[in-house]
Amino acid sequence: MVTLVNEIHCPYLAVKITPAIPVVGGILFFFVMGTLLRTSFSDPGVLPRATPDEAADLERQIDIANGTSSGGYRPPPRTKEVIINGQTVKLKYCFTCKIFRPPRASHCSLCDNCVERFDHHCPWVGNCVGKRNYRFFYMFILSLSFLTVFIFALVITHVVLRSQQSGFLNALKDTPASVLEAVVCFFSVWSIVGLSGFHTYLISSNQTTNEDIKGSWSNKRGKENYNPYSYGNIFTNCCVALCGPISPSLIDRRGYVQPDTPQPAAPPNGMAAYGATQSQSDMVGAACSGAATPCGDFSFACTPTNPVTNQAHLEGFPGHH
Repeated sequence: MVTLVNEIHCPYLAVKITPAIPVVGGILFFFVMGTLLRTSFSDPGVLPRATPDEAADLERQIDIANGTSSGGYRPPPRTKEVIINGQTVKLKYCFTCKIFRPPRASHCSLCDNCVERFDHHCPWVGNCVGKRNYRFFYMFILSLSFLTVFIFALVITHVVLRSQQSGFLNALKDTPASVLEAVVCFFSVWSIVGLSGFHTYLISSNQTTNEDIKGSWSNKRGKENYNPYSYGNIFTNCCVALCGPISPSLIDRRGYVQPDTPQPAAPPNGMAAYGATQSQSDMVGAACSGAATPCGDFSFACTPTNPVTNQAHLEGFPGHH
């Protein structure tokens, strides 16, 4: 499509209108490709899996809390709870990664990894869209919207100018590819611009696609259900999402990945209550430290009366009580 525009429309319109047209088209094209590559090859925020020792220790703690042995029986999923701006948020345990996922994280079935602030898995970029590459994905679809509208405008302008000179039918004969380009651009504009508008809404309300689809903060769940991650201001939400600092990657790209091996059996004597291991607590704290909404001090508080429903409190949120 871009090649046809450069070979057919740009030379003609550069002479008839302005030489800046091919320059603008080139800038838009390279910006789209740059953001696409950045989205595709960036770490979206993959959370490292628990080591075999950590996984065995955590499974043992869950078995103790359930009153079951660790021999062959896999206990049902367990959750922890954290309080974020007065809203209770559940931390789910991932049986694949052997960790309690931080707030807003989810496990991608295609990438087979837990991703921080998981938005969705995009097949067009071949990568998950999450905490660390969401802004590049948004800039990609936004710039692609401008490029599509720009190409559509060039095609229509070219046909109109030629129609004024030799008639509409002769104009189509001179540029037969214009019809195909106009049809493709017409339908592409609606889908791409619509997608950009949807993600603009998500950014302005500090939501993710995953949360919007599930209706996590929908008013239908009750008047007391609200989005605890929103700053309450559209401008602030947009600035945090698009201009905030990018947290460092939690994975070692040069590290050696050990093949999956059976987990060692848990030792018989263990703790009376269960919780995240120290390294996992550090990981969750690191994940929260770079979140769109600051988390501050993150800690698990184990209650002796009910060790299954432990609560963890997040201090430092705007409006936290």
